[in-house]
Amino acid sequence: MFNDESRTSGRAGALVISAAVLVPTCFAGWLVYQSLHGPGGGDGSQRVLPLPSASAPRGNDSVDGKAAPSVPAASLTPSTASSGAQDPTSDPAKAAPAAPLPLRGKVVVIDPGHNTNNVNHTAEINRLVNIGTTSKECDTTGTSTNSGYAEASFSLDVSRRVRALLAERGARVRLTQDGDRTFGPCIDERARIGNEAHADAAVSVHGDGSAAGNRGFHVITPATVHAGAADTRPIVAPSGLLGLALKAHFASATDSQPSNYLADGTGLMARDDLGGLNLSTVPKAFIECGNMRDAQDAEKFTDPTWRQRAAEGIADGITAFLQGKR
Repeated sequence: MFNDESRTSGRAGALVISAAVLVPTCFAGWLVYQSLHGPGGGDGSQRVLPLPSASAPRGNDSVDGKAAPSVPAASLTPSTASSGAQDPTSDPAKAAPAAPLPLRGKVVVIDPGHNTNNVNHTAEINRLVNIGTTSKECDTTGTSTNSGYAEASFSLDVSRRVRALLAERGARVRLTQDGDRTFGPCIDERARIGNEAHADAAVSVHGDGSAAGNRGFHVITPATVHAGAADTRPIVAPSGLLGLALKAHFASATDSQPSNYLADGTGLMARDDLGGLNLSTVPKAFIECGNMRDAQDAEKFTDPTWRQRAAEGIADGITAFLQGKR
């Protein structure tokens, strides 16, 4: 970054010189009078007041509500001569420009799994949609903890937290649903929302519903599919990188372990039977944040502090992926 100070100094000097040349003779007499009888002259001392110009503070200028003191023209520095203000480098907020937002210009779609209203619209969510390889239900109700905390409530809460974190980093974030739909959306529409947004990354947030004793999280990425409306070949590799970043950062943020009942304990698996992945044309991954039917995992799901950590892990994973890191 270059420094403009030298040009500021030149302008300030020119202003002072021009003002001196243009002051009328009668005004010079006023200056002599002020030097002998003006403020500060009562004790026999003399001082030269700055010329009244745009480059020097006037007697009625104020700083923090107090009159600005008169300053000898010779003692004016380039910065005070040009503006009458303090050197901007003394203000940390002015001296250090804000750091650029790391995700500025990036688009992220977060897909909160299921919908709390799906249970009231069974006919609509049971409608079949094409996912390339086969047909599947539009959506499902999702699972819940044994105490009744719904997966749809969990996924929406965490997704909103992820959105807030990514927005602070400069990303444009869209949710496939924000508690504003009567049901769904269907799995094909969830994929389409990410595609039409030209998302740089899309993540679907879920909780699993397996047997008690099965615990831990896992990340699902698209397998290679080329059938009907589905063609995941262009996104398999980047989605795999997104999955790796999600796994690493989710584990770190939540102190969770990869699933002990799927994917051989790796926490990563590819699937070809999920419409949200099959129909995606942008890098996408699902994260099953744990098993809601296991008491130990369920205790985490119902803890708002843990949900915030889960959101941080997901947001950090997305950020790392978009920055080409892991």
